[in-house]
Amino acid sequence: MANNTVQDHIEFAGDYDCKHIFIHDHTGAITDIKNMVDELNIYESIYKNALTGSVVITDAQNLIAKLEIHGTERISFVVKTPGKSGNRDIINASAESGHPFHIYKITDRVQTAPGTLRYILHFGSREFMRNIRTKVSQAYDGRLDRAVYAMFLDENYLDSKKTLTFEPCGNSDKITIPNMRPFDAINMIAKKALPEKSNGVGYYFYETTKGYHFRSWENMCVSQGSNKRPTKQEFYYAPINIKDDTTIDEDKVEYDYRLVDSYEFINNFHDTAANTALGTYGNKVISYNFFDKSFVENEYNYHTQFPLTKHTDNTGGRGSLQKSAVSESNVDENIINQRRGSSRVSDYPESRISLHPTTQFTHNTPEGSFGIDVLEDGRKLGQEISQRNQVMNGTTLKLTVKGQSYIEAGDVIEFKMRPIDEKETAENEDPQFSGRYIITKVRHKINPTRYDMILECAKDSVKTGYTRSYKKIEKNKNIATLRDAYIEEQGEPYGSL
Repeated sequence: MANNTVQDHIEFAGDYDCKHIFIHDHTGAITDIKNMVDELNIYESIYKNALTGSVVITDAQNLIAKLEIHGTERISFVVKTPGKSGNRDIINASAESGHPFHIYKITDRVQTAPGTLRYILHFGSREFMRNIRTKVSQAYDGRLDRAVYAMFLDENYLDSKKTLTFEPCGNSDKITIPNMRPFDAINMIAKKALPEKSNGVGYYFYETTKGYHFRSWENMCVSQGSNKRPTKQEFYYAPINIKDDTTIDEDKVEYDYRLVDSYEFINNFHDTAANTALGTYGNKVISYNFFDKSFVENEYNYHTQFPLTKHTDNTGGRGSLQKSAVSESNVDENIINQRRGSSRVSDYPESRISLHPTTQFTHNTPEGSFGIDVLEDGRKLGQEISQRNQVMNGTTLKLTVKGQSYIEAGDVIEFKMRPIDEKETAENEDPQFSGRYIITKVRHKINPTRYDMILECAKDSVKTGYTRSYKKIEKNKNIATLRDAYIEEQGEPYGSL
């Protein structure tokens, strides 16, 4: 595998520095397997609570038998882009200053030639293993983020030694954890967490190669609740044989780092059938209060709520609705909305109805399940349903780029996507699908000659707003009819509605 003779000198985009890959066996012996590794993969995602990975090995030394590898070993290494050395710029899984991974499984063992084995070692972070081995049975009272980092640090639970970057919560509650795995307990709290400085609902608890994060989607889009976060990298796709003006006076390696090898959209926010059924555009929550036997109905409307929260391409507020991922335009000429004349996709709250049981005074306090006014429960749940769907079922872009060890899940990138019917210049970009994206998944793919990254990125808004039209749609003149199948005369209608 790559090992620069001149430290911190980049020879080409995708170059990397990795001096050793060690296996620490159960006897304490340490063996460098770097020359046997065909591919090293590390997976991180805002939807996963822990890092996992795999290493593909071609073994002509029968190492698997000599080291008695059986799934309780550790693996350590350091991977970095030359020139990077800060703790948040490299992948440090060393035993001395980083956090080694734990091997937990061996798969795909096959003899490829006489005297040669090929197999895959699967590994996970220490927290991945601690989660499997421990259970939480405890009550926590106070701000929700404090309950999370109490479990994160507790030597009886995750006992993590890593950095936890957290967004302070704006709500407090008493939480009783009934013999749950730590990740399940934290995920339960994450669903109830409300940011202190924004209007979002729900947090993500995930691990990257730089540490742990407990934060809302809005915190990935903005900092301090209102300021756009800086982009970690700017990417664009340049077809072969097309000269780009940005290459002028620009370092060739830096230019290549920004180039996208390939891209595809694996999901699109414009699946209106799925998003309608999931309640992304509109939903209704019926909250039933067990304490006083009352119920409250709350309706969520995507277009009404969009300006109240932060998104990838804007920081909310007045005028931000124009960047919503689906247009406000009228969609149904037969359904009349008193305020607007006809309906939008968000004017159908009964497309998804949820029943949310709640109660007061469970812990001698009048608050509901979010730790705030019980009457807010239904509204917050409707918000959470839509906001999570906007991320998971929104526009999802997959990029293959040169490996850059300082990039992690949760970072902001900018993708300069050029429209295929325009002249290929840097000034022309797709008006909707260019712009800012949040990295939701990263696969670090490292082989003996090159370091690549496969990124999945999401956005919940558009760079340039769609053209909006409030022109009233003419009502359809067709009239529904009934036809009796027993009537012998074919095609004769039987009455009308």
